[in-house]
Amino acid sequence: MATEVEPTKNVEQKPADEAQQQEKETAGPSRIERIKTAFAEQRGHAAARGKDWLAVNDLDDDEAAQLAEQRKQHKHGEKIANKQRHLTHLRHRHATAEAQAEQGGNPGQHGHLAGQVAAEQTKLAVLQATPVLPPTPREIANVRTHLKAKRAAILAGGGLASFPMLGSAVEMTAHGQPLLLAALGTAAGYGWYLVSRPFDAGQPAPAPNIPAQTLAAPIDLTKPEAAPVGRVFDAPPPPALTVPQLEEALRKIGMMRGDDQLQILAVPERGKDGNTTVVFDLPAGQTVASLQNKIEEFAGAIKRDSTMVDIEKAGSAVRTSLWITDEDPFENTRPSPLLTSATQLDAFKEGVPVGWGKRGNTIKLPISTSNIVIGGGTRSGKGVGASNLTVGSTFDPRINLRVVAGKQNAEWDPYAKAGIASTYFKPSPERLLALLDALVADKDRREAELGRLGKSKLVAPVIEQIGGIELLVIDELATYTRPKKPLREEILEKLVLLASVAAGAGILMVVITQYPSVDVIPTELAINLTTKWAMRVDSAEQSNAILGKGSSGMGRDASKFDPPRPGLGWLVNPFAAVTDKARSFDIDQDERGEITMLLEKAAKIREGAGRLAGQWDDPIERHLLNATGLSSAAGGPKRDGVPGRNVINHTPEQRMQMDACRGCLIAMNDLGRDVAQLDEMAEIIGGGMAEERLGELLRAAGAGGTVKITVPHKTGRVNGYKRADIVDALDLLEGN
Repeated sequence: MATEVEPTKNVEQKPADEAQQQEKETAGPSRIERIKTAFAEQRGHAAARGKDWLAVNDLDDDEAAQLAEQRKQHKHGEKIANKQRHLTHLRHRHATAEAQAEQGGNPGQHGHLAGQVAAEQTKLAVLQATPVLPPTPREIANVRTHLKAKRAAILAGGGLASFPMLGSAVEMTAHGQPLLLAALGTAAGYGWYLVSRPFDAGQPAPAPNIPAQTLAAPIDLTKPEAAPVGRVFDAPPPPALTVPQLEEALRKIGMMRGDDQLQILAVPERGKDGNTTVVFDLPAGQTVASLQNKIEEFAGAIKRDSTMVDIEKAGSAVRTSLWITDEDPFENTRPSPLLTSATQLDAFKEGVPVGWGKRGNTIKLPISTSNIVIGGGTRSGKGVGASNLTVGSTFDPRINLRVVAGKQNAEWDPYAKAGIASTYFKPSPERLLALLDALVADKDRREAELGRLGKSKLVAPVIEQIGGIELLVIDELATYTRPKKPLREEILEKLVLLASVAAGAGILMVVITQYPSVDVIPTELAINLTTKWAMRVDSAEQSNAILGKGSSGMGRDASKFDPPRPGLGWLVNPFAAVTDKARSFDIDQDERGEITMLLEKAAKIREGAGRLAGQWDDPIERHLLNATGLSSAAGGPKRDGVPGRNVINHTPEQRMQMDACRGCLIAMNDLGRDVAQLDEMAEIIGGGMAEERLGELLRAAGAGGTVKITVPHKTGRVNGYKRADIVDALDLLEGN
């Protein structure tokens, strides 16, 4: 019997795969695994560094501010260069037109181009004199945004397309949206080492390895050029508020209750300018007007100042256009657009630029159907607001400007020195009353003329036919209408009459006061001052005296500006569809001489139209001259607001008398003495001047008759004239 031998059992024997696994554990990670681990770590560093580079974290605040300033300087320089090129082109056209006019061409074209050249020279001078302001926080932020877009476009648009991708890491949000494309595309070797070495936040990142053709055209952040074509990964910022936040704010101020719902017609969206707009319908029972009355409460509910919120009716009574900004639109001053575009205006139809609104829109006030009141406390900017309106009106030659000052200073003198003020005088209640009488009489004349023309009120086509538009500016009204002032009742009676019935005949007024009260502006006058501009005052009562009773209860309170800014006020003009805050343009005379500069431009326009003081027959000044014996045309003989002899409208005989006086003074200079006989002066004057005629002219001029004088080479005393008598006569004629 065969015996089977049982194999010997080895209890230590293990399967081959377990042995191999043990061998691996003992030996550690393989080379390939180590490479993968290292590469994954390097790729993470590269992704972090790429994210940091795309976020522009290597650009500190000082560098960003410097780049923003360079960009503004570059833009300013480009504007000046463009303006110089345009001016050169206009000068060439003007020279050509001038040559053609000399050869019998169209002289009107030559004159038109001359005006354009003068206007462009002014614009260029203003632009060259305008300093470039430091960059704002938004402009500095735009530099970062612009650089982010550039860098993202370099990666996405082919800037690194010629290089193999050495690694990428895409971070995902919970919604699967890509946040970062870390694809730095650098060459192998040292380039990969630079981007993949350990990264610490804030560590400067090396620039990516960009093809030579890209490096040949470096990015210049001072130029507002478009980014290279490609995807941009900078998402627009979120709107200033969401629909739920809007509804919550409306509920806080009682504009929504219970189950009320808003009907959103245009979702909140932040525009390119950084401002948010949304259009919606209010719940039943609410109106846009009621929301406007609660603008202060609403602005507080969305954590804004009311200057940062604008509410407009967008059609129906419930359809609301809401505009929100993150910055105070009235924080910085703005120059008058007239400084860069001093051209003729149509103040009757288009209005006069006086300031800007919350949305940055230029506000124009028409001089056509509405009397105007501008009020505010000391240094509130009411004078600047009034200057914008008055200076702007002078660019329409159909407007006859009458200025009645309330102070003795030189604030209004430039209007006289430019020959623009048809009437100008300093405090005189007697003369103001005479002026109001003249305007009442002219109202009757104008109404009769409108009746002859078949018109019930003034319309644009007949403005010139009835003598233009009368604009009476009274500054300061309280000088004449405060209790116990001389002739107060008589002056107020005429003001009320003109304010109530004369606008349709083309007679309008602008009253300015720093004492807004019912004593200064009685209700019967205030109700016909339909355009109102209330700047900072001390109380709601003063604000209501300007804006109308109950205005403060509707949210329009000029005592609550925080912070108060010069020229910022509540502006109400139903004819220009304005009832909101507005700030006047910055225009200065004392330091920058801007009013004089603008009036010189306006004077050229008016001279061409024959509407400077003295160029036309002025019935108002004729009435004043007959009533008082003194003229205030162009501010009187010295153009300083002090009435005197009429030197604007000399008769032909008076002009001959002045010429005779000047000729005699020249003759005395030639003779080398202060006395002379008629015959020797007539001989020197020449031109057929006879001794008898010269004596007649001197006597009519006020030099008197001949007196006894001593003349060299003459025996005894003879008849003649003394220099002093002739000088006195000439001064009287010239108004000196």
